[in-house]
This record gives sequence, structure tokens and C-alpha cells, in this order.
Amino acid sequence: MNAHSRRATIYRMVMPDHICPFGLKSLDLLKREGFSVDDNWLKTREETDSFKAEHEVETTPQTFIDGQRVGGYDDLLRHFGKTVRDPKAVTYQPVIAVFAMAALMALAASWAAFSDVLTARALEWFIAISMCILAILKLRDVESFSNMFLGYDLLAQRWVRYAYLYPFGEALAGILMIAGFLLWLAIPVALVIGTIGAVSVLKAVYIERRELKCACVGGDSNVPLGVAACQHKRLCSQTSAFSARII
Repeated sequence: MNAHSRRATIYRMVMPDHICPFGLKSLDLLKREGFSVDDNWLKTREETDSFKAEHEVETTPQTFIDGQRVGGYDDLLRHFGKTVRDPKAVTYQPVIAVFAMAALMALAASWAAFSDVLTARALEWFIAISMCILAILKLRDVESFSNMFLGYDLLAQRWVRYAYLYPFGEALAGILMIAGFLLWLAIPVALVIGTIGAVSVLKAVYIERRELKCACVGGDSNVPLGVAACQHKRLCSQTSAFSARII
């Protein structure tokens, strides 16, 4: 029997004030795998609770294939041999996303301004835009950022308020560097926070051999402290120094 002749049954929450995202993902996955799906909506909390009690499960959605219960969305992924994401696993994805988008934005701005992508301004804009994006991620929740940042930054450990000022300094330096305005202020700020940050990361990771999470993309990330953070801070310092030489 091929997959296209097989049927699956799914029970998922579809209420006026809530549509279960995992139910939609399960339905989409089943269809992409070639199943004909009997889609059953649990439209009230009472229906949902009754279904859970009847089938002795704690969550919905629940999928049944060939009369056998497979389970929820993660169980369905495993059933089809797909990778299940571990929310606690360390990842560089946030940093890669930030730097990739910053690079593309810088190249686009360079092309718009100079009809060329390989310009000195493109490099400056890349670092400046990176700083702005990273500042946004920190400013979403300054308190969480400060908690993580205090774990390794040398200046913040001596002066706690620096942990709260850092995102604003990063944002200010980035914005001024994009504008090419008040560089006498932007360059020292970027140099100071970049140098202190790089030294702090080197000390925590490569000297003390500590396993910490990086606060560079905010306080709720699973990005490991190390190469990515250190390279970003070093680039901030180098680009600021480069800018200082050309003004």
C-alpha cells in the first residue's frame, strides 16, 4: 500500500480564540507526506478535555495512522524520520541570521549609494547594521540581557549599570556609524565596548574555560559564548579604528 492510499486522522484544537499551531503543522506534515487526512476539530475546552480523558493523553494534537495513535507533532516528526528540534540545544542560528541579514543590507545600501557592493562603506555599514540589530535584540528585554551579560563581562561585574547602558551604547554607535555623523563619538563608544567585550570573552572562554551562553543576541538565547561573540566585538573595534583613519 503506497502513502497516497493511506489515511490519517488528526484531532486538533480549533477554537474561536485559539488555533493550535502544532495542529496546523501536523496537518501540513501529513499532507506533505501524501496522506489523506480526516481533520477533526476540538472546538471547545470541554471537547478537548473529554478527548484527552478518553484517549489518556495530556496534549493535543493527536494523530492516528492506520488506527494506531502516533501522538503529537514531535512524535509525528519522529514517525517520519525527521529531526525534532531540541529547544535547549545550543545553536549559532541567531548569530548567523543577524550577520547574514546585516551583510545583505549593507551590500544593498552600498549598491543604492554607489552602484557598487565592494566599497569601504559597505564594510562599515555591515558592522554598524549588525550592532543595531543586536542592540534591538538586547533592548527587547534589557533585564534578561543584563543577567546573562553579568556572567562574563569584566566591566559590568565591577559596575552593574554598564550592563544596562551597553545596549544603548551599541545602538547609538551603530546609528551614528550608518549616518556617518558624530563619528568622534561613535568611534570611541564602539572601540570601548568592542575591546572590553572581546577581552571579557577571551578571559571567560579561553582562559577560564567556562561554558556560558552569549548575551549578544539577547538574554534568552542558547548561543554559546565564544568565537561568534569575540569575532563580532573584534570587528567592531577594527571597523571603528578603520573609520577613525579615514575621517
